[in-house]
Amino acid sequence: MRNWLLPEYIEDVLPAEAARVEQLRRSLLDLFKVHGYQYVIPPMMEYMESLTTGIGHDLDIATFKVVDQLTGKLMGIRADMTPQTARIDAHMLNNQGVTRLCYAGSVLRTAPDGLARSREPLHVGAELYGHAGVESDIEIQRLMIKALHAVGLSTLYIDVSHVGIFASLLEHAGVAEEQEQELYAALQSKDQSAVRELGKNLNQETLAALSSLTELNGDVSVLEEAAKCLPKIEAIQQALRDLKSVGTGLADLDVKVCFDLAELRGYHYHSGIVFAAYAQGYAGPLARGGRYDEVGAIFGRARPATGFSLDLRGVVSSLPAAEVAAAIFAPAVADVSLSLVVEHLRSQGQVVIQELPGQESYRAELGCDRILVQQNGEWVVVAAPAL
Repeated sequence: MRNWLLPEYIEDVLPAEAARVEQLRRSLLDLFKVHGYQYVIPPMMEYMESLTTGIGHDLDIATFKVVDQLTGKLMGIRADMTPQTARIDAHMLNNQGVTRLCYAGSVLRTAPDGLARSREPLHVGAELYGHAGVESDIEIQRLMIKALHAVGLSTLYIDVSHVGIFASLLEHAGVAEEQEQELYAALQSKDQSAVRELGKNLNQETLAALSSLTELNGDVSVLEEAAKCLPKIEAIQQALRDLKSVGTGLADLDVKVCFDLAELRGYHYHSGIVFAAYAQGYAGPLARGGRYDEVGAIFGRARPATGFSLDLRGVVSSLPAAEVAAAIFAPAVADVSLSLVVEHLRSQGQVVIQELPGQESYRAELGCDRILVQQNGEWVVVAAPAL
């Protein structure tokens, strides 16, 4: 019956989980606010050119498409909010310095995605525009870690890479686009034998470097090893220095930082450092992000950009069950003094549920652990008797 009522991988969020999601959404937006990130609410639908141009094929196939009945143009329901914030920065705000934006809203995807395996994740994220240095990458990653701590996750693992290393190797060797795609897929699966087979026509230095990427993963010592075995191309050496700076910049936080130079997630979208956060007990990344300096170009202004997002519903679904907030029961009595007490309690943030006439048999469903009773002519809160 559930499958008949709702489409596949589309779910209702029931009261207990919805309350927890909303509480965490507010706390995350408050966290972003005190760090200088301004809240924006992009539209649910846009023309396809705005949503997917310059973003890559993966996002295009993840986007539901509809025809606008007013114009006849093809529109998309957002599958990711990052391109929308890039449009707002480049076209709407038009700031010349650094812009910090944050968002929280549902997206719709054609296939299930994220920790909750849902087609309607709730994306919460932050984006920083207008600064190209590694310092902004570090700021964004620190904010991501604080956000995950605020959600209630303690021991975190941050996996960091840099897509510029792979891109520089291929550019230096003059690799054709088709071969690039094949090498990219082989590296993503860390298939060293496939990398060697696919790159057998390349010069030995490039082939050896590509092959070594499959093994260059671990703690910060991996970066020293990479500096020795990878070609002395300045872009690669700078990427390694930036990665080392990230390790230093996160050292004071309660996280374990790992480096994986074969991790190229979002290679056709990202342009620099990429990262993902993991925790024990979760089957996939809790949050992910990276640098995407060229996305704003489609809106007429290419700006340095870096950011992250997380699926809040997915994170919450893997947390221990939250306790249901207890409430105070108020009987169905027409009494002005009772009404005044009820309003006073509610003004203090207490949940007070007023009974309706004829509902006495269903009091247990209300989940109240306290009750208002009249004692010596005054209404007072006492522990609720067992029902």
